[in-house]
Amino acid sequence: MSGRRRSLLRPFRMKKEGPGASPSQHPEKMEQLHTLQEDPGRDQTQEQDRSHGRFRRAAQTFLKFVGIRRKRTTTSPTEVMVQPDPSPTELKADSDVTTTLTDGTGNCDVSPTVHTTKSDPVLTDDTTDTDSPSIDRTTNSDAALPDLAAEADAAMTEGTPDTDLMPTESVNYAPTPDIFEENGVSSPKQVPAFIRNMHQRLTANATPEEKLLVEFLRVTEAHPADVVVTLLHCAPSCDRAAAIMWKTIASWEMAVEKVLPKLLCVMEDWPLHSTSTSDGEKTDVFALAATRVIWEILQMLQCPEPLTEYSPRLLVDLLLQIFISTEQMPEEVDALWRECQEQHSLPTNSKSFAVLTLKALLCHLECEDVVVSMERKRGWDTLLNSDTHHYAVGLLAREMRRASNPLYYRIALSLLGLLIREKPCWELPAMAFLVEVLDCPDMTEWSDSFLEILSRRLWSECTETRRLVLRGLVVLSKDPVMADGMRSLTQSLMDVLWDTDGELVRMALSVFINQVQDRDILISTPTALQLAEVLQPLFGNDNIHVQLLSIQLFRKVMELGVDEGKQALKTHVVYSLLPLFFHWHNENQHVAEASQEALLGAAWFLKRRDLVKLLKTEQSWKFGECLLEKDKKRVAKYLCQAVPYLESPQEPVREAALRFIGIAGRYLKGQKVELQIVIDVIEGMTHDSAAVQSLALQTQKILRAVQRPESSPGSSSLKISSRMCRIGSLLCGAAAESQWRTDPGKPV
Repeated sequence: MSGRRRSLLRPFRMKKEGPGASPSQHPEKMEQLHTLQEDPGRDQTQEQDRSHGRFRRAAQTFLKFVGIRRKRTTTSPTEVMVQPDPSPTELKADSDVTTTLTDGTGNCDVSPTVHTTKSDPVLTDDTTDTDSPSIDRTTNSDAALPDLAAEADAAMTEGTPDTDLMPTESVNYAPTPDIFEENGVSSPKQVPAFIRNMHQRLTANATPEEKLLVEFLRVTEAHPADVVVTLLHCAPSCDRAAAIMWKTIASWEMAVEKVLPKLLCVMEDWPLHSTSTSDGEKTDVFALAATRVIWEILQMLQCPEPLTEYSPRLLVDLLLQIFISTEQMPEEVDALWRECQEQHSLPTNSKSFAVLTLKALLCHLECEDVVVSMERKRGWDTLLNSDTHHYAVGLLAREMRRASNPLYYRIALSLLGLLIREKPCWELPAMAFLVEVLDCPDMTEWSDSFLEILSRRLWSECTETRRLVLRGLVVLSKDPVMADGMRSLTQSLMDVLWDTDGELVRMALSVFINQVQDRDILISTPTALQLAEVLQPLFGNDNIHVQLLSIQLFRKVMELGVDEGKQALKTHVVYSLLPLFFHWHNENQHVAEASQEALLGAAWFLKRRDLVKLLKTEQSWKFGECLLEKDKKRVAKYLCQAVPYLESPQEPVREAALRFIGIAGRYLKGQKVELQIVIDVIEGMTHDSAAVQSLALQTQKILRAVQRPESSPGSSSLKISSRMCRIGSLLCGAAAESQWRTDPGKPV
């Protein structure tokens, strides 16, 4: 076994605590300890001097034993060893409980303190972020990282070593097999007993023995799973003795790399991880206990290299644990956290602690800008709520993408693996992250896998999941390479168009539009007929985007329908003329223009050259007369189509409907029932503008005139016909005048 080692003594400079001192200690040391116990209020100077003397001698012995050569730093090892112990107050503010920020130069001894300005941001996705605080890695700044130590309520102040005593790596440490044999750990079944024994010895002795630590590292490298599970069994709350052992592991890069995957396996099983050690111990371990250990390790690491391989999975596991713990917190897990909180003054709930650990991990991975931006937009607070958790995960994806951090790609692949393995408990946050990065260039090679995952969840019972699925499909539909795969979802997307949720309908329409936009893809007859049927009701949807997209897609259906299906499509196109005509008067310019273009396309499709001429010259006031003159057999159906538009929220549309009904009434002589229904609807328009009310009265006169039965074929009939012609002329004149007032430049 070869590799670099860190010095193992420097993390363990701390006060002796507890009555369980080893009987084998030197009499002088026992006397000193007894004196300190009798007089706890005694000045600490002598204790510190004696303690540092002991540690200096222990360090010299240990370094000589393992043959360690220290890296040359700005502060020599001797100088570090003789520094006075910080007071408890100094420990609270010490950088050991903050996140170490490296400047990328490899100097891990520099740990600039950063602060953040408290503000009241909102969870938005700004595109400019001109006010986003920047981080100065060399000086303090008011716009920098949140103080993770303050958020942890001065976590780990008791029994936690000073960061200045961080062990440095060895360059030539290679333990030999004789130490392993000498200590009696010769088989895997002995590992759990060795770990338990070491934990007990460290509980009784504040100062760890050099040979014991070396052997512990050797066992950890050889049997990482047994070490992790056994230690979590011994101290799930990570007491002082366990903290020493975990920090010993964190001091050696190779040990961290061996232990991390085992801790991740524990974290991924909420709330308990079932496993057994080599000696048959089958007690389950808590996922939260592994998170507690990750925090402990992060406090020791100064460089991100040991985290590089497993950081995406670790980030995902922390996000997963935050989400699950907001929904379910078993009593046994809650009891464990209360114990952790009492021992180490940690945050009041485990969710906040997991968020704190997540921020510390991001800082280690040099994502400080992401941490600050999430703080400014209240993303961390949003992450704590199960109802808004997925929004915060989506925001995290956008911020990582905006920072051009390549980590988002590896996180996305980890989430993709989760969704492939069917993790329904966390599919919503996973989808929220994926749809934010789906259109990145380096994600295109996974588009087929994304499409398969999205298609399986298109009919999820969760509306938010369906919304995210459709967002993802909108992105994928823009890629021509995905055309074949998207066509397999045609029927499912068609069903979405009947949904009452306007946002879902809008995205489904966008998928169809993207599939046919600027592509020579013909639409089969069955698909064209289904689309024509479902699209017409959407012309009057309350969502303006749904209106616009449905009209545009209907035009594409007429243009791209196969020739053999044109005759079958003709009836649908005929009954689209009047709705499109009314929406030509829409107050929204985009909808009006799209309606005019679709109406012109429909006229060409039906080979109605008379309508084409009117549309090109924009003589809208003549459209109704021209339409009815050559299609008298459909007058009653046209009238039924027009009546609902009398209740349109837009006055120009109501006026157009009234004029058309007045014209259509002349073709319904003697049909008293149908005409009376229309008259009753018009009479209800009492709270309208003066112009509309005047037009409504004129239309009622026409309908009542044609409603009366003809008394004789003589002069009375001529009078009624003459009166109707005069009223019709008045309606046409009023329409022409209204158009001229609206746009004097158009021909009348």
